[in-house]
Amino acid sequence: MRTKANIELHAGRRTFATGLLVDLIAALKRSRSGDLIAITSDQPTIAPDIDAWCRFTGNTLIETSADATATRCVIRCGAAPADLDVERPVGSRLWLYSNFDCNLSCDYCCVRSSPSAPRRELGLARVQRIASEAPALGVCEIFVTGGEPFLLADIGEVLAACAASAPTTVLTNGMLFGGRQLAALLSLPRDRVTIQISLDSPTAECHDAHRGQGTWARARVGIERARAEGFRVRLAATVSTDAEAEEFRGFLDAQRIAAEDRVIRHIALRGFASQGVALARPDLVPEVTITSEGVYWHPVGAEDADFLVSREIFPLADSFAAVRRAFDHERDHSRRLATIFNCA
Repeated sequence: MRTKANIELHAGRRTFATGLLVDLIAALKRSRSGDLIAITSDQPTIAPDIDAWCRFTGNTLIETSADATATRCVIRCGAAPADLDVERPVGSRLWLYSNFDCNLSCDYCCVRSSPSAPRRELGLARVQRIASEAPALGVCEIFVTGGEPFLLADIGEVLAACAASAPTTVLTNGMLFGGRQLAALLSLPRDRVTIQISLDSPTAECHDAHRGQGTWARARVGIERARAEGFRVRLAATVSTDAEAEEFRGFLDAQRIAAEDRVIRHIALRGFASQGVALARPDLVPEVTITSEGVYWHPVGAEDADFLVSREIFPLADSFAAVRRAFDHERDHSRRLATIFNCA
């Protein structure tokens, strides 16, 4: 999907030496922090020059696309919003995309999950091998996400394998805790598994607008069911504005939800999202993320080629080393400090 920009510059054959720099400076003067500027050029080699200029000036190249006639680069003005309260060693958190299909079609899903999305299942055998190799690499937490993990018939075995290796959080919309899925949930060790359930707002209106009619009420039922069964439950909101974030914090405070059991993040301009925070690899401290297609920089871009680190998952030590080398490379070539973008 073509990213919509605030300003479109049509550079033609102009380069930085022949007028493009003047156009970019003029566009920046008309922009606010976080705005997007798209440059369409007839020069097929323009992207590396734009990337170098962004790194030097503190802006970010977030997308490059090309066809037979033109190259389009989208840059974000200024640095990404930072969450500087958390420091984590690279590799201490491991993300597993168990599948990509979902019972919902959330309009901002960063990996384009939906009922019609191909499953692209990671698979129990791979999960078991990953879990067996992870502790030696310094993994302290495992996060299992999707899609909707509770669509999988063997989700209980998947989570049990992860929990035997490290404390595990499963991200879910909380709507499938019945029948076979409930049996899978009840089989899990309460002291090793946290259930993170998506709840975007204090009332149904905002949540349902993004996730579908009736989903807020069903999520609340799932939250209470998981709590009743003795699980630690973390609530996660995806918000559009600072005002929505503040409203949700007030709701959580009133519910006496502990700080460690709440996650509030802004919509990322990835996947289905048509607006949100534009993020590029240099913006983010990597969190090793594994899907059926390979190893990615961060869960927020686990379907995007610019976040792909390696197609090879095993040996897991090689995958972790590849992510760390890439992070060292980004730090060596960037004037900005990468920051945490919390998904959990």
